[in-house]
Amino acid sequence: MAAQLKCLLSMVAIMTMAGLKVTVADDCLPRKFAYGTVCVCNSTYCDRTPEPETLSVGKYALYTSSNAGSRMRRSSGSFVQSHDSQWSGDEIDVDMTTTYQTIHGFGGAFTDSVGINIMSLSPNTQLNLLKSYFADDGIKYNIGRVPIGGTDFSTRKYTYADSKGIPDLNNFDLAPEDEEYKIPLIKTAMSMASDEIKLIGSAWSAPPWMKTNNDYSGIGFLKPTFMETWAEYHLKFLDAYSKQNLTFWALTTGNEPLNGIVPVNRFNSMGWTPMSHREWIGRHMGPRLRGSEHNSTLLFAIDDQRIVLPWWMKMLMSDEQCAKYIDGIAVHWYLDFIVPVKVLNEVHKNFGDKIILNTEASQGDKPWDFVKVQLGSWARAENYANNIIDDLNHWVQGWVEWNLALDMAGGPTWVSNFIDSPIIVDKTKDEFYKQPMFYAIGHFSKFISRGSTRIKLTQTSIVKSVGFKRPDGAIVIVLYNRRNKPVTISIKDPQRGVIGLSLQKQSINTLIFW
Repeated sequence: MAAQLKCLLSMVAIMTMAGLKVTVADDCLPRKFAYGTVCVCNSTYCDRTPEPETLSVGKYALYTSSNAGSRMRRSSGSFVQSHDSQWSGDEIDVDMTTTYQTIHGFGGAFTDSVGINIMSLSPNTQLNLLKSYFADDGIKYNIGRVPIGGTDFSTRKYTYADSKGIPDLNNFDLAPEDEEYKIPLIKTAMSMASDEIKLIGSAWSAPPWMKTNNDYSGIGFLKPTFMETWAEYHLKFLDAYSKQNLTFWALTTGNEPLNGIVPVNRFNSMGWTPMSHREWIGRHMGPRLRGSEHNSTLLFAIDDQRIVLPWWMKMLMSDEQCAKYIDGIAVHWYLDFIVPVKVLNEVHKNFGDKIILNTEASQGDKPWDFVKVQLGSWARAENYANNIIDDLNHWVQGWVEWNLALDMAGGPTWVSNFIDSPIIVDKTKDEFYKQPMFYAIGHFSKFISRGSTRIKLTQTSIVKSVGFKRPDGAIVIVLYNRRNKPVTISIKDPQRGVIGLSLQKQSINTLIFW
């Protein structure tokens, strides 16, 4: 399998030098399923969205995806002077002088299941899938989350030190899954991306012998005697990937510690209390990381639902020794329906110098989701668009999905925790399906480049929106029409004039102009 990816890496280089593309057309090849329409890709064909060309002042381009079937459909037009505008409907005023947070990027996770699914395809189909995510004519993901050891989206339970070793962890070793799946896929993705892919490492569980319950899951915490060993474990992981020429932008302090306190889920987990959490960060992980050759790697706390905010962060930051090592806050989206997004405003108000990232989202995870994979579901695309706009409008600086690709059942997963994914693989047909979710994320990830700064927009009751100024000077505005009918809207820029738009019903739209 690793040899396949090395072959792919060579193919990417050859095609780049030759100026060739695997695909010959840009349009979606639609296929209808029970929940809606997907775009079908295989070894010879996959839809593409070319990079927007720089437009002259006064011109704009609009990219639209909708429940009616549009997928990144491009249209264009010109600003008009406000007194010439005949457009009715709500108006969105653009204020580029009022700015907020800067964006770090968008992406997904390189789990074992992702590697298994992608490598079940032929080499050209694999290439088309990875290009869909990471290439300039794809949706330009530039963040990759990498599990440190096994997760629920592995085919077995494991860590990198399952058998107890002497205190220096001489039994530590990467797993075959790293060598076969994660590392080759990451390198191939990096070879086709024009931007740096920032890697974030997250551990689900310490080895069972380090934990109070001697298990990978369930109610279990790190034994106090192994706090230093657990910090060393993370550094050994960074060392091992560094030998593969892979550097991590950030680590989180552990995936979803709530799962180790209230084990609603049966998969790999380890609990922290706020007190033990800050003890480990402030006196073990933080000092060890900053004193190592990986001292530029950032450290993100929480990595769990925003239901723990802001109180958990306040407890961490109340300890000066802990606070100085925390660079950011990682949140997940699964309980967002319980806690309003405005809690992120309070986090930013209290800790304005800390980066806020959404590091995991997926759909089909709820008990009432009886059909885990809903091929073609537009409702799930809207869920993502709505959430990303809310997050970005409340100081979030990056948004990362969960698995890049799953199979037709939403796996594999050793604990049968099947869910949906933006791309679903059908290995029996050597095909993969780009779901509406894929395009929903792409309306942000493709156009809001790293370094973009959020600008102020007036909000309307009809259309949800968020706007950014990119480093190249382009203005990007994402508009989500959730209504079951077309709506008209005016975008008013004090320097350029007015754009009148008729947005398709149930549509996600990205507007770009210079």
